[in-house]
Amino acid sequence: MFRIPTMDLPLTTHSSSDSAAKMAPKSNSNIDTIAEGDTLAPAIVVCTPYSTGCCVALEAQRRGYKLICLWSDGFSDAMKKHVPVACEGELRYEMELDEQSTVDETAALVLKKAADNGLEIKACICGGEAGVDLADALSEKLGLLSNGTHVQNRRDKKVQQELLREAGIRSIRQCAGTCFEDVKEFLETETYPVIVKPLDSAGSDGVKKCDTYEEAKAHFMLLINDYEKVNGGTCEEVLCQEFLKGKEYIIDHVSRDGVHKTTMVWLYDKRAANGAAFVYFGEVPIDSESEEAKVMIPYVRQVLDILGMSNGPSHGEVIITEDGPCLVEMNCRANGGNGTWQPLCNAIAGYSQVEASIDAYVDEEKFNELPDKYPSPFLAHGQLVDLVSFSSGTVKATPGFEVLKKLPSFYFLETHVKEGVKVVPTVDLVTDIGCIVLMNPDKEMLDRDIEVIRQMEKHNLLFTFYPQETITEEGEEDDSRFVMLKDRRRIYSMDLQAKEDKPRQWLMLNRARRGIMSMDLQKDVYNN
Repeated sequence: MFRIPTMDLPLTTHSSSDSAAKMAPKSNSNIDTIAEGDTLAPAIVVCTPYSTGCCVALEAQRRGYKLICLWSDGFSDAMKKHVPVACEGELRYEMELDEQSTVDETAALVLKKAADNGLEIKACICGGEAGVDLADALSEKLGLLSNGTHVQNRRDKKVQQELLREAGIRSIRQCAGTCFEDVKEFLETETYPVIVKPLDSAGSDGVKKCDTYEEAKAHFMLLINDYEKVNGGTCEEVLCQEFLKGKEYIIDHVSRDGVHKTTMVWLYDKRAANGAAFVYFGEVPIDSESEEAKVMIPYVRQVLDILGMSNGPSHGEVIITEDGPCLVEMNCRANGGNGTWQPLCNAIAGYSQVEASIDAYVDEEKFNELPDKYPSPFLAHGQLVDLVSFSSGTVKATPGFEVLKKLPSFYFLETHVKEGVKVVPTVDLVTDIGCIVLMNPDKEMLDRDIEVIRQMEKHNLLFTFYPQETITEEGEEDDSRFVMLKDRRRIYSMDLQAKEDKPRQWLMLNRARRGIMSMDLQKDVYNN
């Protein structure tokens, strides 16, 4: 019943990340486009499209829908440029509008502009976290498929937990406030560590694990007084929560009229790095028939019902604790990360949340054809690998990227890093230096390639820097190849220093540049 993508999947060959066309998500060959000759052209309003929201919009465009981009009030100009490489050069908006003072005024503007341009609005969808509230209110006002506004502030993390607690299912102990006195008692009595984070944010933006009362207070004051969220705007309220012990998972769904279909379950690979507790190292797909999935999927669907999320994509984050699954947060939109996971899902499951989202909004028949959950076993092995920087400096060259492209499991790389770009140690998604999609029919080869990437990060082999830049190495304290400073920071150009000392690291880098590095050489270098 599920749809197999038409793209040729190079599982054992190498793709280039330099071509947006090669990286672009492929439309399914059996998708019906809109019939020509209609009096009005069908259109979809996309509220604040960025990251994966652009991929969802592009899928609608490929099916023949015109796109009306509607920007939420206060959304930053910088974030408006956050378009995935896969969408560059193809994604087109018929017009770009701004949210007005009221939903009535916004609806009137959208309807007038659509009519003036011969468009008929068929759906109003969320294009990202910052567009959730606008999409809910406007779609309801326009009488379209909608989650509506009957659940106020459903994307508010505090509200979500309170609704779960009222419904009698596992939720997080928490307290929120606009001033420190609001949370003082909670932080004085709660078991440490605790989590302190903005009330509404995306990814790991502003999230910190605090081990002491003093640390929690300091981070609260930082957020409330001097913090700008990645999605734009300041932090007006801070949430303090119990720290959940256990593995964290992603559960992605699409829904239509209260029917929920699971499109993927992922295991977060989050680790402590560079002084931050939750750095993204990747996401691992989990079999839909695994014990974890069987426990979490029913729980998350119950959460969706409680939150009134009946239509569209959702992106839940859950930790399996000693007493069962517990919601970390429910994101009322598609999985983020620039949609880099879309081709991986198409390869291992036959479809992805991106295509399924458009099915849910505008094609009930195709939505009904989707399976209740993605197939088991997977059609191939694959993983998303987030690149982590342990270095800081202005990039001179990226020889490591050429090595990555030669890995047997390499599919594509999305990164903003190039010559002249300043990189810093990765502590969150904002300082993430890129993402690699790996696919391979051989699980052992996939694991070996992941280990190669981790060793290259550890030994700062992805970049070379201009002279007099700073590098922070993750390696051992007694690494005699580099001059040690008292705070473990070294002032030098990695390229020039390595060349002068002629260590095995430099030999590896040179051979990698020539494209002749073998797996045996990699093992030899990393083990010495």
